[in-house]
Amino acid sequence: MQQRSEETRTQLMNSAVKLFSTQGFKSASVDDICKEAGVSKGAFYHHFESKQALFLALLDGWLHNIDSAIEAAREKSAPDTFLQITEAFPYIFETADDHLPMFLEFWLQASRDDTIWQASIAPYRRYHKYFTSLIKKGVDEGSFVEVDPELTARMIVSMAMGLLLQSLLDPKGAKWEATAREITDMMLNTLLKK
Repeated sequence: MQQRSEETRTQLMNSAVKLFSTQGFKSASVDDICKEAGVSKGAFYHHFESKQALFLALLDGWLHNIDSAIEAAREKSAPDTFLQITEAFPYIFETADDHLPMFLEFWLQASRDDTIWQASIAPYRRYHKYFTSLIKKGVDEGSFVEVDPELTARMIVSMAMGLLLQSLLDPKGAKWEATAREITDMMLNTLLKK
């Protein structure tokens, strides 16, 4: 029973990604999502309170593995943490591949709906706070040069978002996972105290 319930939830989420990407959030109805998934409206509402809740669950699902990679590296030195986080790159680029319309839909809906904006901006703020504390930790432990942790964290988050957007807009423009690792190495070498 549990497995079937999870399968239904996955079907709904996959159908929602497809329909939100092709029709947009507003145009894709709960009925459309249920029809695409081959499930009843009752099954939909068993798993999600609303279409908006499903939309936010898609965002949360994508961020979960990024958060897990960050959490797994928490007890290491600041430089080792940076290197550990690069282990999430394959997942980030693999799941982002071919989903440009969905990511644009997240950003578009965030500009129109305060609840979605709050849910969308929360991870950016969380990552900024996390990287600020990581840079501060590196400076305090003597492994990083003296830098402004807030500004450096903004640079890291901006770099990550820029790479993701470039990889979505121009998937064949570079080997994005390798590029992300090279940029991380370059940034780390700049931060490391020699």
